Amino acid sequence: MKVGIIGAGAVGSACLLSMVMRGSAREVVLVNRDRKRAQGVVTDVQYGAVLSPPITVRDGDYSDLAGSSVVMITAGVNEKGGGATDRSDPVGRLRLLDANAAIFQDIVPQIHQFAPDALILVVTDPPDALADVVRMLGHERVLSTGTSLDTLRFRFHLGKRLNVSASDVEALVLGEHGASEVFLWSSARVGGRKVLDLFGESPAPQTVREEIEREVRYANITVIEGIGASQYGIGMVSARLTEMILRDEGAVIPIGCYNPTFGVTLSLPSVVGREGVRRVLEPEMSAAEQQGLQRSAEAIKAALSRLSLKESGRRTA
Repeated sequence: MKVGIIGAGAVGSACLLSMVMRGSAREVVLVNRDRKRAQGVVTDVQYGAVLSPPITVRDGDYSDLAGSSVVMITAGVNEKGGGATDRSDPVGRLRLLDANAAIFQDIVPQIHQFAPDALILVVTDPPDALADVVRMLGHERVLSTGTSLDTLRFRFHLGKRLNVSASDVEALVLGEHGASEVFLWSSARVGGRKVLDLFGESPAPQTVREEIEREVRYANITVIEGIGASQYGIGMVSARLTEMILRDEGAVIPIGCYNPTFGVTLSLPSVVGREGVRRVLEPEMSAAEQQGLQRSAEAIKAALSRLSLKESGRRTA
């Protein structure tokens, strides 16, 4: 199976490295506006790839994406470059939409020309709104990485607080990959016990909940403050999501896909396979969580309503 990655920056390079280490595909093509950078990344990674499952890694142009099953888009302005690192800003990553939508107007038509049947996985922030931009530009087969990483962060911090393995925590973050994301506390469980009941045995459960939500919601900013870009976690998640698609796994994970009920792309638990999302499994939610999910959808919708795409960039399917 062949995979394309658009963008050889921090995130694109991390996606490539993760795919090589995991053996996620048989061939990966890295495309970058400055091809010399893509050549440098590929040259560096290919030597270590000898230690991994067989894989061909090469740089290329958009024409080299022909035959790709999945194309990741990682190119664009990140939070640091786009001024989206203020924890008190309710807009969050959506502040990057205008700048990155403009970049997508150059990228998406070229993917559509050379790999019209590829499933596009949007990694660039804000991924959910940008997945809708991909649809507006005429490429219907698109998903966003959504709240897949947020869910892992939630499970990690719950496991840390409860002193259990994060892999044994059942918990979800839904909606937007951003400031309006929704934490499903009502269904979070460990060993069949409700997490809220376990926290109820602690002295300040509400304080713990607020601290965990803050750690998860702004984890990207914490990473950026340390190394300049949030890259490794999303690289690993993107490689895993690509595997689910290529191997037709039928895995269930929160991932961003267009939801006609909400009118935007957002994350709900979904069955993922070769065709993308086979079906959505909407979980039981409290009234407050349902309202939160609606507010999350409205935040994405409002950001898209303010977006102005150049007519020349529009395509029809």
